[in-house]
Amino acid sequence: MKNYILLMALTVAFICPRLSAAEVKTNVPLLVENYQEVLKKEKKKREKKQKDSIRRGWTFGILPSISYDADLGFQYGALSNIYYFGDGSHYPDYLHSLYFEASYTTKRFGTFRFQYDSKYLIPRHRFTVDISYLPNAMCDFLGFNGYQSVYQPSWSSKEQPADYISRAYYKHRRDLLRVAADIQGNISRAWKWNAGIGLLGYWAGSVNIDMINKGKKTEDLLPKVDGLYEKYRQWNLISPDEAKGGWHPYVRAGITYDTRNRQQNPSKGIYADVFLTYTAAFGKQNEFNSLRFNANFRHYIPIYKDYVSFAYRVAVQLTTAGQSPYYMNSYWNTLFIQRVLYEGLGGGNTLRGVLLNRVVSNGFGFANMEFRFKLVKFAIKKEQFYIGLNPFFDLGMVLQPYRIDKNELEANITANDPAFDLQTLNQYFNFDNPQIYRPHLSAGIGLKVAMNDNFVLSVDWAMPFDKRDNAGWANFYVKIGYMF
Repeated sequence: MKNYILLMALTVAFICPRLSAAEVKTNVPLLVENYQEVLKKEKKKREKKQKDSIRRGWTFGILPSISYDADLGFQYGALSNIYYFGDGSHYPDYLHSLYFEASYTTKRFGTFRFQYDSKYLIPRHRFTVDISYLPNAMCDFLGFNGYQSVYQPSWSSKEQPADYISRAYYKHRRDLLRVAADIQGNISRAWKWNAGIGLLGYWAGSVNIDMINKGKKTEDLLPKVDGLYEKYRQWNLISPDEAKGGWHPYVRAGITYDTRNRQQNPSKGIYADVFLTYTAAFGKQNEFNSLRFNANFRHYIPIYKDYVSFAYRVAVQLTTAGQSPYYMNSYWNTLFIQRVLYEGLGGGNTLRGVLLNRVVSNGFGFANMEFRFKLVKFAIKKEQFYIGLNPFFDLGMVLQPYRIDKNELEANITANDPAFDLQTLNQYFNFDNPQIYRPHLSAGIGLKVAMNDNFVLSVDWAMPFDKRDNAGWANFYVKIGYMF
């Protein structure tokens, strides 16, 4: 724009044949003055536009917590996310964030949560607190070691009445109380240290069929039959000391490397962390003291300005010492708890399109890759919005499997479940070709609606590459925020 104005000025002043030398001498200063005035007006417009797009002070509101997850069902409730931006000098990063949620789903999963996050409560430190109670009356339980456990979708679906056993066949009850506090400090510009403490309290057991059946029509009642969880207990794949849950305090420490251009929804930079978590147990569960190693690497690559970027994440979780109970082998450790619950592998937080808890093992790894397109940006009053689209690809696999010996298993079944026909064991386990280390793959596409680069409504749809991971098509996830 500047060059065009200057070119016009020179053209009028020096090229127009009707102007005399005196007129040129008179008009050039005037044209230059007008040119400078235009530049000043343009600068004021840019500064005003930038100033209007910056959020200051408090922003808050109460929203209905309505979402859908293929694994958890339709969610209803309320949430509030309160941000404090101060004078706006750190925008789009916030100074303080408080998050409240109370919700329940049609598949009996509840969320009662408070989270606080700030980089400024303790100067030059990031501090977070998370207090959550997550009751789950119908938690997915699909066995151990991924493809070594045979998934029979017809056993839990009335679409094939001849094979149907119960809708709760691949379910069990699992409630979780979590209290966590994490802090991060600076080592250098990009390097940071991390430390955290927390408590995980689990209550596990069989599905409460009477509670689930309450108020249902006769044709919708669930039969009182043993599911896979009960069989694993009878076959001693789940020991008596871990079957009902327990209390597990933990401590963790690690380091972080972070060059992202912003904390929320970055478009460029690297985030990586490496940390150890020691989890304790008491009483009869003393055998379940464990030390776990976690490593995560995220890379955000800009492709075209702020409109197109490519993001990928690679993560591993390994048990380096001791052992952990089955219900904690689906819990993915993270330095900062941002989502309600990180479970893996499978589901909307790790492998979209793959059934939740499809891959349970002592150690696992996974990767997520996605393009992020911002299709259109617009403003409503002082709030800044954009609509985005992101195709993605997910991959996960077992790295440390459970040891399941066929002869030992058959001996346990004979001793504890004599009515079971050992000839049908191949309907539960694949011993001839277990494919334990075969990757679980999925792909899909997501729609994003973002406000102020912090609040993002996310709708993802995904499908697995192998029907053994999920036989259905309705694999939708409606959540808040990008997955990573």
